This record gives sequence, C-alpha cells and structure tokens, in this order.
Amino acid sequence: MTYTIIIIVSILIVLGIAAAFGFAVNSGYNYKHTVDPLPDDEGEKNVEHTRENESQKS
Repeated sequence: MTYTIIIIVSILIVLGIAAAFGFAVNSGYNYKHTVDPLPDDEGEKNVEHTRENESQKS
C-alpha cells in the first residue's frame, strides 16, 4: 500500500515537471522577438568619424 502511494506521488511529480517544461518551451516559442531599428543618421556619423580619424593619421 505504501509503495503504491509513493509510486503515484512520484508519477504525479514527474508529470508536473514535464507540464511545467512544456509550458515554458511553448511560452518561449510564442514570444514575439523584436529588434530596435537603427537610427537614420548613424551612417552619416560613422562616415564623419572615419574622415576625422583619417585626417588625424595624416
């Protein structure tokens, strides 16, 4: 009788952990990942910065 209760409780714990794992994986796949857009003037700043570095090397 005692072993039966221990087996049942053990199975319930394993099923609970498996359900939690499945929920976490499902939530991760449902998360919408976004990327912040680059600022428009960033390219211009890089060009100016490169020109300043080249003029300092000369």
